[in-house]
Parts: sequence; C-alpha cells; structure tokens
Amino acid sequence: MNTKQLAILVAVGIALGGAGLYVRNQQSAGYRQSSSQLGGALLSGFDASALAGMRITQGTNQLNILKSGNDWTVKERGGYPANFGSIQEFVRKLVDLKATQPVQVGPSRLPVLELVAPDKGPGVLVELLGADGKTSRSLLLGKKHTKGGGQEDAGMGGMGGGWPIGRYVMVDNKIETVALVNEPLANAEPKPDQWLEKEWFKVEQPISVTVSHPDATNSFSLTRTNEFSEWTLVGAKPEEKVDAAKSGVFSSLLSSPSFDDVIVDPQAGALGLDNPLQAKIRTANGWTYTVKVGKAQEGDRYPVQFVTEAQLLTQRNPAKDEKKEETEKFNKEFAERLKKQQDKLSGEQARGRWTYLVSKWTIDSLLKKRSELMVDPKKDAAPDNADAISAPVGFPNLGQ
Repeated sequence: MNTKQLAILVAVGIALGGAGLYVRNQQSAGYRQSSSQLGGALLSGFDASALAGMRITQGTNQLNILKSGNDWTVKERGGYPANFGSIQEFVRKLVDLKATQPVQVGPSRLPVLELVAPDKGPGVLVELLGADGKTSRSLLLGKKHTKGGGQEDAGMGGMGGGWPIGRYVMVDNKIETVALVNEPLANAEPKPDQWLEKEWFKVEQPISVTVSHPDATNSFSLTRTNEFSEWTLVGAKPEEKVDAAKSGVFSSLLSSPSFDDVIVDPQAGALGLDNPLQAKIRTANGWTYTVKVGKAQEGDRYPVQFVTEAQLLTQRNPAKDEKKEETEKFNKEFAERLKKQQDKLSGEQARGRWTYLVSKWTIDSLLKKRSELMVDPKKDAAPDNADAISAPVGFPNLGQ
C-alpha cells in the first residue's frame, strides 16, 4: 500500500467516524427527558367544575358521556343516564395524576410506549370537553406499567407480566409532557355498558305473581296472604302439588335485579317482545309491576321491559288520642317515607321507558313453567319394594 492509498483510507475512516458521531448525536438529541416534574399535577390548572363532557376513543370505538342540565348521559345508549359516581371517580383520578418517573422520550420512542393516536395506533385518547363541546384538555394513554411476574422492568414499562400499577400518558398531544403515572386508568375504555347508571327497579314484599307464557299451558299464578306465608297455586288441579322449595324463590323475586346493557331502538319482532312472556307482580304495599321478557339473545341474555304502578297515600290520618308532639313526629316520619316512595316511583317510571338486556340468572324464576313448580312425582313416591329394601340382608322380613 503506497502513501496515497493510505491517505485515502484515513480520510474515509475519518468521514465514516464523523458520520457515525453525527447520527449518534442526532439520536441522542431525539431522546430527552420530559419536562413533567416529579410529583407535579399533569392537568395543572384544569377546572373540573367546568367539565361538560368526556370522550374516550380507542381504535374505531368511541364513547361520549355528556352533561345535560344536572344529569350525565351516555350518547351511545340513546342518552341513558350515566353513573355519576363512576364519572366523578374517574375525573378525580385524572386531576390527581402526577409524574412518578422521568421518561426519556422522542418521536421514535412513542410507539414503544404505545403513545400513538387511536386512528394510527394502540393509544387511548381521553378528551375533556367544555360547555361549547370542544376539547379543553386531553390525555393520550399508552402502555401500562406492571409489577410482578419477575420482570418488573422488562422492556419498556415492565410489561413482563403481573398486575398494572401505572401507565404512560401524554397531555394535550405535547411530547414534552410524556410521563409515567402511578394510576393504570383501567376503566378508560369506550364501553358504554360500563358507564351506565345501574340503579334499576326493586320489588319489595311480593304477595301475588302471575306469569303468562306464550304457551298458556305453562302459565301459573301464585299468591300468599302476607310476606311471611307460603305461596299457593291459584286454580291448582287435584293432582298438582306445589313444591314449597321451588315456590319459595318468589319471595325474593326481583328484590335486587340488575341489567347488563340497554338496547337502543329495540325491534319488538326481532327481540320476541311482540309475543313475550309477561309477569304481573303485586306487593303488600300496593305496588304493581308488569314485566315483559322476550326471547333469548346471544350470551343467554334476555330483552326485558317493565312498568311500575303505585297509588301512594299522600295524607296521614292521625289517631284521635294522638298528642301534639306525637302528631309532629309522626307527620315528619310520614312525609319522609312519602318522599322516598315518590322518588322511587318517579325513578322507576322514568327507567321503565327503556328496553334492557338482562342475564338469565336475574329473571330465572319468571322463566319457569307451571310444571316446574310441582313436586317431582318420582322423588315423592315410595318405591314398590320399600319393605324388601328396608329388611336386612340375610334376615326374614318380620312384617310378613
């Protein structure tokens, strides 16, 4: 190798080294620690009292929870009431979010943290809306940080297994606000059914239940004199004997029912509500419930509609020998009970405008057929060879 060739090689080496140093410097410049201060509130300055709505987007799914007057509603469920407690708790978590760990971040690292907008990647976008319907603040939720499984620091964010203890977030789409927070925000999902107000209706002290099946032979009517007595079958045939254990479940019929979801724009024919099973329930305190059940849907769930009726006593008749202080006390107690009953009635009648998707377990008693309430004749009847069975093996039957 002559001097000229050596000079060329040295020059090439210097150039390559410079290029490598330039690339490394450029890469280092792209990864800088975010400006979010440890312990600092990510939504500093946000006025939660001015919140008028929330929008959660993940992929092509979107959830809109909007304030209407003093109420909160779920747009994707036709404006059905939202659970204010869930909203309040979620917003409180957002307001309390604080950075717990410095994050080296740059544009090329955002996909690793899953901080990519829903239309382009796996991020979950939470938008807080003002009275004008526009976004006042936003948070992009990325990868969850987990603990446990022996790989707390596996990869980026400790996704080696275990349970979530935090999450990477970016505020207002500004890369310098990326932070790791100690709240996974697991319920930040565009699932309308999880945000519905699940307070429904409640049957108390039923004393009469009439269930009418589309097939009349399966219909039945049960009644009892008070909330403590046993049920009797109305119009029972001589051969029909009701099993007290089977009829006893009607004592707590729909005492704390729940529903899974609300059906928007229900089609009666498709849901079987054009020819439903129908139950009429009367209670000891004068309330009447009419419940309609359609045909089973996917997941062994049923469409259900209900109507609540009640004639409330609005005035109290004081006793003749009632003292003044007693009258004041009893009037106050009566007014308080009446207010609770009025609130219950108005609330249930308002919710009665909707069609619900309900698990089979919730309405299982209403789905029973008349024959399923009877004592099993096979279990009730004694075997023909009872004497032979009772006699010890090897001994004569002393009854003969």
